[in-house]
Amino acid sequence: MKSDLAIAQATKIQAISQIAKKLGLEKSEYDLYGRGMAKINLAVLERIRRNKLGKYIDVTAITPTPLGEGKTTTTIGLGMALNKLGKKTVIAIRQPSMGPTFGIKGGAAGGGYAQVLPMEEFNLHFTGDIHAIGVAHNLIAAMLDNHLVWGNELDINLEKIIWPRVLDVSDRSLRKVSIGGKNSKLNGISRTTQFDITVASELMAIIALATSIMDLRARIDRTIVAYTSKDKPVTVGDLKVTGAAIALLLDAIKPNLIQTLDHTPVIVHAGPFANIAHGNSSILADQIGLRLADYLVTESGFGADIGMEKFMDIKCRYSGLKPDAVVLVATVRAIKYHSGNFKVIPGKSLPTEMLQLDLESVQKGLVNLEKQIANAKLFGIPVIIAINRFQSDHQAEITLIKEAALKAGVEAAVISEVFAKGSKGGIALANAVITATSGKKKNKFRFLYQVEDPLEAKIATIAREIYGASGVDYSAIALAQIKLIKQNHLANLPICMAKTHLSLSDNPLLVGAPKNFRITVEQIKIAAGAGFIYPLLGKMRTMPGLPRHANAEKIDITQAGKVTGLF
Repeated sequence: MKSDLAIAQATKIQAISQIAKKLGLEKSEYDLYGRGMAKINLAVLERIRRNKLGKYIDVTAITPTPLGEGKTTTTIGLGMALNKLGKKTVIAIRQPSMGPTFGIKGGAAGGGYAQVLPMEEFNLHFTGDIHAIGVAHNLIAAMLDNHLVWGNELDINLEKIIWPRVLDVSDRSLRKVSIGGKNSKLNGISRTTQFDITVASELMAIIALATSIMDLRARIDRTIVAYTSKDKPVTVGDLKVTGAAIALLLDAIKPNLIQTLDHTPVIVHAGPFANIAHGNSSILADQIGLRLADYLVTESGFGADIGMEKFMDIKCRYSGLKPDAVVLVATVRAIKYHSGNFKVIPGKSLPTEMLQLDLESVQKGLVNLEKQIANAKLFGIPVIIAINRFQSDHQAEITLIKEAALKAGVEAAVISEVFAKGSKGGIALANAVITATSGKKKNKFRFLYQVEDPLEAKIATIAREIYGASGVDYSAIALAQIKLIKQNHLANLPICMAKTHLSLSDNPLLVGAPKNFRITVEQIKIAAGAGFIYPLLGKMRTMPGLPRHANAEKIDITQAGKVTGLF
């Protein structure tokens, strides 16, 4: 089979104006942006606001291996298959960060015959949204340090500045940096700060959760960057830089329109990481897609314990939209991995013995699938299992997985072969989704907790109900941060847990469905503009590092100027 990049480069891109027309956009409602891309103007929301909402499908997964389980591929393939069955469908996904693209994981355009186009632009600069967010974020940082140089009228406590700088490349050397110098007027005030990856910026989270330009303004204005010597918040608005930041984000707030290999419309907007931020594409993208299509298929980052929980408890809480079904992606290899019998190393092939028929390992690893099914069912909506099939899978293993899933109470458990067969390989999955969302059953969607619940109680609820933890421990730093949040009356916000994606616990080495473990909150931060509180569990980093052999080593261009090595 051809490489993902070869498949993408061999496919003729349809004029984006035709994709826009297929979606139902008028010519005045989008702007052409490079090859096969467009920006959707937010004015369309007023025209379509009375349109009936389509069905809202969230694609999530069991806890993945370090190699990923094809969730984006399944999302794209499902959308293509629904479209093939005559259901007007749009797909909504995030823009990939160049951290993973040049690091371990690679791009996020799907794979095989279930991809988005143009693949190279999508995985690299795209329409410049991440760059715009990075510049706006760093402008705020520069204005803060400039304020310190010119007298610090806001009485900012240098030990309580919480606004870092950002860069959209994984670079562990920037996790802690010293800035300024002895001559403060020449080089700025000397202090220690850090760099986060751009997609971890609160501005990225805000772009994904804002519902209009004015909402964007209000959220940025109230974003906290530091505290005074009396522990009062200092905001972007206090620095008088809200307007300039908005000016830099006027294009970035507009969702992007591209297409799949079979020309199904795809709306791409925002790119927050799920293990750091809330891990979902934008509310604006979903509002537009749901008013223009019969089905909107979106995805949440990583496993159901991370991105899906945040989709439900954060994104849906702010959008007011209710999902109609969850598609939970599982693979034979991930279930075997959760048996604890195998070691999977990022960037390396699976162990040979992991590809052999092994019903004992599948049986042992099913605990993770069963727990993630239970997690999805907590929110009161139908669950469909998509078994993303690989060539090395054995039918007996797949049968065992299907039986376990049906016993756990899912609507259906079907094989997905969209990677190898495109839309044809997703017909069974698409039919299962149609069946699960048809009829006039009342939507029983519910949140896991109420924002008015005590702060520690909300954290404990997620830890207990979603992760299966027996309790929560707090570091001294986290306890001091909780006191500061409560003191400033900011505790009534949703919780956005930042933790490893490789385990239900905060320890990436604990596979399966661990029991009798406690999670540790090392820090707990406030994102008042985005509108959530984010505890950092275990050894979470907001700036990733590169592996020994990064994907960047494989990427190049041909003499004709074509990119090679992307996947």
